[in-house]
Amino acid sequence: MQLVPPADTPWLRPAEYWPSLTAATAAYDTPYGTVSVPALAHNAFDMLARANGTTIRVASKSIRVRGVIDSVLALPGYAGVLAYTLPEALWLASSVDGYEAIEDVVVGYPTADRGAIRTLGLSAELSSRVTIMVDSIAQLDLVDAAIAPGERASIRVCLELDASWDNWLFGHIGVRRSPVHTVEEATALAQAIVERPGFTLVGGLVNNPANKARGALVRRIQGWSAAELADRRGATIAAVNQLAPLEFVNGGGTGSLESTSREQAVTEIAAGSGLFGPTLFDNYVHFSPAPAAAFALSVVRKPRPDIATLLGGGWIASGPAANDRLPQVAWPQGVRMEPREMAGEVQTPLLGDAARTLSVGDRVWLRHTKAGELSEHLNEFLLVDGGSVVETLPTYRGDGKAFL
Repeated sequence: MQLVPPADTPWLRPAEYWPSLTAATAAYDTPYGTVSVPALAHNAFDMLARANGTTIRVASKSIRVRGVIDSVLALPGYAGVLAYTLPEALWLASSVDGYEAIEDVVVGYPTADRGAIRTLGLSAELSSRVTIMVDSIAQLDLVDAAIAPGERASIRVCLELDASWDNWLFGHIGVRRSPVHTVEEATALAQAIVERPGFTLVGGLVNNPANKARGALVRRIQGWSAAELADRRGATIAAVNQLAPLEFVNGGGTGSLESTSREQAVTEIAAGSGLFGPTLFDNYVHFSPAPAAAFALSVVRKPRPDIATLLGGGWIASGPAANDRLPQVAWPQGVRMEPREMAGEVQTPLLGDAARTLSVGDRVWLRHTKAGELSEHLNEFLLVDGGSVVETLPTYRGDGKAFL
């Protein structure tokens, strides 16, 4: 698959876009997922424009389709992968299953997989391509317990700095990840890594807080938090660079490409969700990706003229249990889920006047809240371009991989 800037934006015309996907995939039985190649290309180039020249590292957990990852990495401006587990990183960095090895993979989260650590340490090739994430001495101890420094190649390490903001008025802003928050804490851990045999400190990572602003006050708080993080990140990287010149400093992600790219300390930005354009971004205020990835389910019963029941639909996103974790009906417009079942496990009843237009066998299009999690429900995606299916690409699941 080659990605080129599209000449048209049919997704801005829903009454044309979604029926065209139905027509292109008419020969396939539901459930299936599609990726619109022009919409994917639009998102990929739009992200590059928003990054303003800063390299984008592809966040694989937001895609989980090796063919899509490889196609995006072929574009100038994208380089490397941010993986979410060490076993996944080892697979990406190996020439297996018909794929070429990706030579720069950073694991975005600390690992406790001793077997994968041993595999990494016993391979000079993999150790040169894969970087693990740490935020404490205990994680270094775990690596040493899995394979002693004298028995392994040096392990490349990235230090993660906490991106959250603790404010006396607004409390804790952001998720709870790394315990390394201050410049002093980061410097102390960096010093310990540098002095410890069997490890090489090569990078720093600070993911930006989410930017799903829904009001003026929220946007103001996020602005204050981002300013605090930029200052702290810059000071931290300057201090750590005195101990070990870093190959990269990573910030993220899709929602903060513009602001993160303005920071001199940041050399790359991890992003991936914006490529598929899930409903997670529908309420963002400063960008709007195309709905490149979607899935189709079939109407299988009509309990009443104004009810159309889909087979399946319980593809709920991770995170706090709430309505915004549910898949959203993209087409037809004018239907709503039945409150007592919502996106049910085995069936999803849809209510409303538009449901009267649906018959048994008709297709309904839905979009997932989170980009990569859709891939966990599918063995493959149908790539649609020019009104037809031009290719199929296996997901991680279709490749027989279930990393997390």
